[in-house]
Amino acid sequence: MLSIALSELIQIFRNRLVLLNSFIIPVAACAFFVYKHETFADLRSLGYIAAVVMFTVTAFGLYASTVTTLASRRQTLFLKRLRSTPASDAGILSGLVLPVTVLALVQVTVILAVLAAVAGEPDNVLLLTAAVLSTVVMMLGLGLATAGLTNSPEHAQVTTLPVSLGAIAVTNWVAITGTEELTLLKRLLPGGSATELALNAWNGGVPVAESLPLLLPTLGWVIVSVALASRLFRWEPRR
Repeated sequence: MLSIALSELIQIFRNRLVLLNSFIIPVAACAFFVYKHETFADLRSLGYIAAVVMFTVTAFGLYASTVTTLASRRQTLFLKRLRSTPASDAGILSGLVLPVTVLALVQVTVILAVLAAVAGEPDNVLLLTAAVLSTVVMMLGLGLATAGLTNSPEHAQVTTLPVSLGAIAVTNWVAITGTEELTLLKRLLPGGSATELALNAWNGGVPVAESLPLLLPTLGWVIVSVALASRLFRWEPRR
């Protein structure tokens, strides 16, 4: 798995388009939010910035990169060749997505650390960590499922849009309007409960016992995504 991950990491840094679209642009957008943190804090809250950063990186960096990577490796028959090695299916997929996962976690951690340094620390770091990790796992699961519907890296630019834009839309909707109205709908939508959890973790004011159940909808989406991926994912190009 580690040898696959190292090879994939090298490929990422050689592909300037992937670096630009999946990593540099999301980080630049997040840096803008951090730079203007006083303005956004006055309009909304620091928790809003944290939630937007979390989903900008995981939706456009992690999720889109996962789909593009798997579609590209399938198209070039690299996935098929890997299956002829002693590596297990789980090891192959883990090795391919490990680099983008680590990069996404590093990006989120660094950006949120900078936000904490310039604007004040979050109320509950452990709860924020749980929100980030659950979001990362959810977006990975959605990426595996979407990769099963994606024929090529070019096709990925289309297939990833609904989830990427949808996650950002849900994040802003929940962070701006709260969950006092349409509570169940907002929490069940992908990213809704994770956004609320990030808000509670950074802004405080909500008991931890009331925030922890917000992990359940996100984990539910992980289960749904894995189930879909097991049915939709293909190792060879569709003939």
